[in-house]
Amino acid sequence: MENKKIRVRFAPSPTGMLHIGGARTALFNWLYARHYNGTFVLRIEDTDQVRSTEEAVNVILEGMKWLGLDWDEGPGKGGEYSPYYQMQRLHLYQKYAKQLLKDKKAYYCYCTREELAESREKQSKENKSLKYDRHCLSLSEEDKKRYEAEGRKPVIRLKIPTKEIAFNDLLRGEVTFDGGLLSDFVIMKSDGIPTYNYAVVIDDALMKITDVMRGDDHISNTPKQIVIYEALGFDVPKFAHIPMIMGEDHAKLSKRHGAASVMEYRKMGYIPEALVNYIAHLGWSSGSNREIFSVEEIAKEFTLDKISKHAAVFSMEKLNWFNSEYLKKMPIDFLTKMLLPFLKEANYIENEENLSPAKNEYIKEVLKLMQGRIKNFSQFIDYADYFFVDKINIEPQAFGSVLNKEGVPGILQALEEKLSAIKCWDEESSENAVRKVASSLQIKGGQIIHPTRVALSGKKVGPGLFELMVVLGQDKTVKRLKKAIEKIKEAKNRK
Repeated sequence: MENKKIRVRFAPSPTGMLHIGGARTALFNWLYARHYNGTFVLRIEDTDQVRSTEEAVNVILEGMKWLGLDWDEGPGKGGEYSPYYQMQRLHLYQKYAKQLLKDKKAYYCYCTREELAESREKQSKENKSLKYDRHCLSLSEEDKKRYEAEGRKPVIRLKIPTKEIAFNDLLRGEVTFDGGLLSDFVIMKSDGIPTYNYAVVIDDALMKITDVMRGDDHISNTPKQIVIYEALGFDVPKFAHIPMIMGEDHAKLSKRHGAASVMEYRKMGYIPEALVNYIAHLGWSSGSNREIFSVEEIAKEFTLDKISKHAAVFSMEKLNWFNSEYLKKMPIDFLTKMLLPFLKEANYIENEENLSPAKNEYIKEVLKLMQGRIKNFSQFIDYADYFFVDKINIEPQAFGSVLNKEGVPGILQALEEKLSAIKCWDEESSENAVRKVASSLQIKGGQIIHPTRVALSGKKVGPGLFELMVVLGQDKTVKRLKKAIEKIKEAKNRK
């Protein structure tokens, strides 16, 4: 394989968000190009004028940039084969359609929807294959003029040769189709807009794409595209059809299995490097037990023979594991900077740009406590909320099973008095205070630690109690213990 000649592309339709399946296709093409020192092209297939939007284009580009998938040619970069938006390439599709008409490899079709439906119904009754009956294949000029006088606007259909169509899939080996079973499909609609299978061939051929790597839902499109390549005398690229991604229930991946789009994962507080690392493992394996790689390391290892021939299964639990591994290893200063927008959105800070040194240091200390426990930044906001509010919400289950027990108010009262008297507030002194109260009341450590944790955080689980108390500070710790005692007494009075 000659490295310098490899050209691959990712060609999304801007009819929605960049989802996990599309991101993986983009990533695999990007990795393939980087492995062989090739060229990665980004092309926008925006011929669906009803559903394509500029907003969707921007979201796709934003998602690609966030994931770090830089393209060598495409929107914003230009390139030798520009433009990279299909709607700016209409003249090219029309040019080659005229060539196909001239060579009698395509023809005008004037059939109405009603006539096509009638033909299919007839074929169905006769147990024939449902395909175009070639009614317009040999129309005379008089017939064409008559149809045009009726106001009919023709489409252009490709004439499919009745022969075997074969290609060597780089993942699956030899794949064959019977051309006789294919219908003469439309390549140009009556409004002059190309259909997908036609436009993609013209673009891939003119952009010198050597390898087409895409989902296996495109296998049925491949014979149609090969016919167009051959009809125009273009070189046919190599094809690799990657198995689809399934949910854990083995149904087609959808929003119920996780976020609908890549950018939603950003909003949920995932690290782009972690998401890329996980997506790469959806169908690819290095062949070792190692799972954490930099994207450069994956590119170095990435070859098609390491791609599975079976559908990959998407797991939020596994993604969370990848993300937590990245969070654990991240420098605290960098982690703090990434967290600030989430704190601002939650109204825990006012302005991330003008944060006071003391507040910034406080956030760092909280993060140090939570760094090994969180899976993403959204979870941090849920788990560590009590560090950023004056009035905490005690979880009902925690209140009922831990605080609302006989003897707890007295335990908390004794601890509050002991903690109030501490002169030097640190981990050692707070732990000594807890141990002394437990000893004086002749109770086990857990009988004081568990209710204290709930009183301070509102939760049954969290970081080490003494570390938590130090970060919260003496004033907040004492106030929350007093407040918890009041709540317990109020609850008892209501009974």
